[in-house]
Amino acid sequence: MARILRGEIWWVDRNPVLGQKPGGRRPVLVISEDVFNQRSGTVIALAITSQPQRAGFPLTEALPLGTLPKPSWVKISQVRTLSTERLSGRIGAIEVEDLEHIIDGLNELIRS
Repeated sequence: MARILRGEIWWVDRNPVLGQKPGGRRPVLVISEDVFNQRSGTVIALAITSQPQRAGFPLTEALPLGTLPKPSWVKISQVRTLSTERLSGRIGAIEVEDLEHIIDGLNELIRS
């Protein structure tokens, strides 16, 4: 498996499906630190959708145009811990400034 870096977008294979969750292959944005990704066998990631979102920041954030083939949004409130074995291919990456903005949104959601 290739090295998985913070700020990269990867395909995740959600099969086999557990419970009521939808299966299939979906993109996610890796937000965990590189050392964690390398040593833990897992990554912390945010879901990405190509469906237009009504909710704005901090619940969702549009990816810069051209990052993915379709306009897409990061669903900041949908945090997942995934086995690196479920990651099936790197799609791309976002700029550090965009990642920091998304992390700021996550912090807004969990800060008291």
